[in-house]
Amino acid sequence: MKRYRGSDSGIAAYACGPGWIVIRFHRGGTYRYDDRHPGAEHVLEMQRLAEAGEGLNTYVNQHVRDDYAARMA
Repeated sequence: MKRYRGSDSGIAAYACGPGWIVIRFHRGGTYRYDDRHPGAEHVLEMQRLAEAGEGLNTYVNQHVRDDYAARMA
């Protein structure tokens, strides 16, 4: 996983590939988002924000919240 560069973010790290992104939060919990949940458009935007290093936590909170494909161990 890559360390997320966003300042004052609830996100610690992320990994992504075609059609998916996995996000690890500072307060615990690692979640997978994919083309099914929350959908391809959201995943693409989350990938873009992750690579840019800003806005990902806000986007998750405002647009996808609990619409994840899986909670990872």
